[in-house]
Amino acid sequence: MTRTPEAELRLLLRPAGGGLHLVSTGRAEQLAMQRALYGVDDEAAVQAAFAAQIDAIAAAKVIILGIPSDVGAGFRRGANLGPQAVRSALLAEDPGWRAAQQARGVVDIGDVFVVPQLLHDDLVAPAARARVARALYPNEADANDLPVSPLSIAERACDLILGINPDVNLFAIGGDHSTAWPIVAAIARSRTRRLGAPTMAIVQPDAHTDLLPDRLGIPICFATWSYHANDLIGRQGRLVQVGTRASRFPREHWESTLDVRQFWAAQCLARPAQALDELIAHVEARGLPVYFSNDIDGTDDAHADATGTPEPAGLEPDFLIELIRRLGASVGLLGGDIMEVAPPLGPDNGARTVALAARYTRETLDQLVLARPASPAL
Repeated sequence: MTRTPEAELRLLLRPAGGGLHLVSTGRAEQLAMQRALYGVDDEAAVQAAFAAQIDAIAAAKVIILGIPSDVGAGFRRGANLGPQAVRSALLAEDPGWRAAQQARGVVDIGDVFVVPQLLHDDLVAPAARARVARALYPNEADANDLPVSPLSIAERACDLILGINPDVNLFAIGGDHSTAWPIVAAIARSRTRRLGAPTMAIVQPDAHTDLLPDRLGIPICFATWSYHANDLIGRQGRLVQVGTRASRFPREHWESTLDVRQFWAAQCLARPAQALDELIAHVEARGLPVYFSNDIDGTDDAHADATGTPEPAGLEPDFLIELIRRLGASVGLLGGDIMEVAPPLGPDNGARTVALAARYTRETLDQLVLARPASPAL
């Protein structure tokens, strides 16, 4: 069977907030958020509105995709609730948020559907994969050719999106930080097809390096994705990490062995203006547009404690807002995300952290809307 990209996306994705499989507990809150987001009154209308969003991909400037998976996390869980919480916060601040975004070309196409016991299809035995495929795609005769794990579904969805609209910018709401990998991988593939090389940099606010080649034999998870992304984009200082402070090794180790560039939190706190200038100069010297991967734990835990690994002595929110704006004004953003927001882990049920994540989301979307066309620079 030959499917159109749009038809396949409708199989792979669910309405915003629907990536978590809920049948009783939590279902009412999920439906309430969906009705508010789509501006409709019932579940059938939610499904119709979701389908219409898929049809809007071709003309979009920016696509929002939720990936509610914390299967790739390593300590405290709860980031699977990040996408729904961030969207709810955006709607609470502005009930007309979705309509306003669509008016400027930002389209929320919903969520990757998550089977919470799975991470990537490469880690699933064939018999188990076949059973899950039958459950996820019961009406598809050739369901075995469809992905079943959240990272695999996300990567396939992003490939389809960029096939429909190669110029669109992607923004993901995670999820643990492993969910950045499928976005980066799809963007790099798309740019390689068009420009001959990935031609991109990554700026990653994060308390941690995420630079292990594998963790307990798992190649892609919260602690490894940056290692593989660094290789994917060609090293040469194109991966820039900011806010680092929880590491077994000093900055010199990572920079000398993996050719990354790091701006540790202590440096940014001591001399914020100078650190920003140096970071922007470093990125501008490479002449590449940036994927901005924003782990909420890069921010000091006084502002962002609802996350799996909150860390003190981190970045101030205003520093990160200025960084987003300056990156957008200089080299431009071609994608971004907000990761590791875990509402149940905050003493206030995540309210403060989620509000900050919504602020970062708005600022990043502002720059993605204004982004310049893809540059052929190497």
